[in-house]
Parts: sequence; C-alpha cells; structure tokens
Amino acid sequence: MAEKVKFTIFFYFIINIFNISVANENFFKKGLEFYKNKKYDDARFMFEKSIVFNPKDSNSYLHLAKIYNIEEDQKKEEKNLMTTLLIEPDNEEAILMSMKIAIKKSNYSEVKELSDTFTKVCKKLCKENEGILESLSNIEPKNNDS
Repeated sequence: MAEKVKFTIFFYFIINIFNISVANENFFKKGLEFYKNKKYDDARFMFEKSIVFNPKDSNSYLHLAKIYNIEEDQKKEEKNLMTTLLIEPDNEEAILMSMKIAIKKSNYSEVKELSDTFTKVCKKLCKENEGILESLSNIEPKNNDS
C-alpha cells in the first residue's frame, strides 16, 4: 500500500513539473505571437507570465524591453535590458539596445565600454556596432592641441 502511495505521489510530481515547463514555453511563444502582431499589451502580459514561471528567461525580459522601447518608456526599457544582461551577459541584441540608450543620454564612455563587450560577443549584428561607432566619432568632442 505504501508503495502505491509513493508511486502515485512521484507520478503526480513528475506530471506537474512537465506541465509547468510546457506552460512557461507556451507563454513565451504566445507573447511572441502577440508581439509580432503588434498587440503589445497582450504580449507584455504573456512575457510577464513567462517570467513568473521562469525568472531567468532572458528572452522574455528582452522582449519586454523592446515593448517599452516602442512605448518610449526608457526607464522600464533599461531595467529589462539590465536584467537580460545579468542573466545573459553576451546577449548582443540587449547590448546593442543599451548602446543606443547610452548614445541618447550622451554617455560616450558607456557606449565605448558596451561596444568593447559587443565586439567580443557579436555574431549576427556586428555591422550595427560599426555604424554606432562611426556616429559616435562624429559626435564626440575632439581634443585640440593648440
């Protein structure tokens, strides 16, 4: 009898773990669908649900940052980008977005620091960094030795 109870509890436990992981994946996929269809409120809700089930889901934080970028809420965008980079320090898209924010803030030293990190990790978006550095060199004040 005790063996049946142990087996039942174990089986129940395994099924629940599987359901939780599947639910988390479904929330992210659903959020991505909403995001692609420009239904940002619904997408935000799904990404936040995904984070509840998996607080280390860097993709959900990244997509929340993208939504806040569209909504022009820079404070929340930065917060989600920082979280993305804490979880996944080599996320090139998050680094790139952070560089663009630093340029808006005229924080050139931060842009250069992020650019150095970006060049080490870039795989897909490498050309974007070149454009940012070029625009930075046009903006940054020159030292004149007169």
